[in-house]
Amino acid sequence: MHAYRTHTCGQLRKSDVGQTVRLSGWVHRRRDHGGLIFIDLRDHYGITQCVIEPDGNVFAVVDTARSEWVLTLTGRVVARPDDTVNKDLPTGAVELRIDDVTVQSQAQELPLPVFGDMDYPEETRLTYRFLDLRRERLHKNIMLRSNIIRSLRNRMHDHGFTEFQTPILTASSPEGARDFLVPSRRYPGEFYALPQAPQQFKQLIQVAGFDRYFQIAPCFRDEDGRADRSPGEFYQLDVEMSFVTQDDVFATIEPVLQGVFEQFADGRTVDKAPYPRIPYAEALLKYGSDKPDLRNPILICDLSAVFARADVEFKAFKNKTVRGIPAPGAAGLPRSFFDKLNEWARSEGAPGLGYILLEDEGGALIGKGPIAKFIPPAAIAEMAKLANVKAGDALFFAADKEERAATLAGLARTRIGRDLNLIEQGRFRFCWVVDYPMYEWNEEEKRIDFSHNPFSMPQYDREKFLAFHSGDKDEILGLKVFQYDIVCNGYEMLSGAIRNRDPEVMLKAFEIAGYARAETEARFGGMLNAFRYGAPPHGGLAVGLERTVMLLAGEENIREVTMFPLTQQGQDLLMRAPSPASAKQLKELHLKIVYPET
Repeated sequence: MHAYRTHTCGQLRKSDVGQTVRLSGWVHRRRDHGGLIFIDLRDHYGITQCVIEPDGNVFAVVDTARSEWVLTLTGRVVARPDDTVNKDLPTGAVELRIDDVTVQSQAQELPLPVFGDMDYPEETRLTYRFLDLRRERLHKNIMLRSNIIRSLRNRMHDHGFTEFQTPILTASSPEGARDFLVPSRRYPGEFYALPQAPQQFKQLIQVAGFDRYFQIAPCFRDEDGRADRSPGEFYQLDVEMSFVTQDDVFATIEPVLQGVFEQFADGRTVDKAPYPRIPYAEALLKYGSDKPDLRNPILICDLSAVFARADVEFKAFKNKTVRGIPAPGAAGLPRSFFDKLNEWARSEGAPGLGYILLEDEGGALIGKGPIAKFIPPAAIAEMAKLANVKAGDALFFAADKEERAATLAGLARTRIGRDLNLIEQGRFRFCWVVDYPMYEWNEEEKRIDFSHNPFSMPQYDREKFLAFHSGDKDEILGLKVFQYDIVCNGYEMLSGAIRNRDPEVMLKAFEIAGYARAETEARFGGMLNAFRYGAPPHGGLAVGLERTVMLLAGEENIREVTMFPLTQQGQDLLMRAPSPASAKQLKELHLKIVYPET
């Protein structure tokens, strides 16, 4: 018989009754029932109930066992009486009668229990992550993550892609976040950067002629954490392919995502491809965000022209962008509903949310509420038509500069949809967001800046693009690129683009964003030079792995699907990183620490 186990703790069934077997695992739960001691023994595969009577040879040893001790138990498999069968366990029809026990390891008093699902502070959970990972929910999430990665790999291979690994030590690249820098011992004062993404390398793979590339790629960004983004590091399904149009990319990745979500949906509905395509400008108008949750039926509308009418006397909204957010059926709700939304809007930095209540009076639509008296019936009717609202509904307003009005309207749409229980549950809804702007105006620095990925191909005639000068600000800010995202249930899951492979267009693109040609050549000389030796048309994307798993696991925080996450402050409490470097290490790296002034 094997020294530790003949079976796993999730393996025994009625067909094993009468066998003498050996199991090893952790004490999940210990119960004392009238002298009988029950041990629920747990390993990676499941739980088996084990029992010993007071006259058993090793009763005294079993009696000392406590939660999370590691035991090896040997004994006979017996059928449980019908009235004690545990239908929630695959092994619930049998139990092990303990004849022998070996204590492999004892456990100190636990800082957090493994049995049960009590919530504990983040600091405790991350300091003792090895215990947290033993808990059923988190263990299940990590296994789901592994299975999703395997499914993605298999599907990419099935679609003719080949997996390649790209370097971890590389040069700095403007991906929109701070780099993690690694000082060089051999080259004093110079640094490697950990890749924010394998962007340049995967494009170089296409120039090298390898065509359909993918990788489960680690990415490193020195940015703050939030619920849907890990601080420090994350993983993505990284994809690039040659001789493709934007439509080709869409047609390639949709069945991959479709298949993975259907495989792991666990009874939830997955919308079928092809996914709807929403231009960026339309997404901001109708949903107040470039990450629209299509499960929410509320559509925002532009009411600026209505409030600009001469007969509308509400001066607070004059000369502002005004977005209308319908609230279906909300007219009959108590005043507290509207007051809470106003308080919420103020917490978001807005003056509040104006609103009107729509009622039918003798067949005519009228408005009620604090600002309704400033809006004549004709304007109310025009609003109702634009917002597609009727008697019994309410209509909220977000008024500000265009960008801020859109943002507040988007947040209000989500809040109202949630409060009115309008957001459809048990469903995954996807859409493409396309036609992103190439540039945006940096108000703080009073200059044109890249809006998103700087390596995307502009949707513009080459010669006209190369002829742009500083006076063409409005036309430059109106430029769109072949860039695209997939959004699922309000989360950005995928981002990609058809790449800019023309050295002159790339130099001009960076020049418009304030980079001198010499600086661009210095920073991206490797890729620019490669493009000068025959670059195929190519495009690609990256799928956020943690967000994909988070959605399929039904979690709201990315740390629940990451094995060893950092805190939101970027600390590893288990391994105690970051930590000071020794004087010897600093000397070897030619570094001195200059601490910030307090």
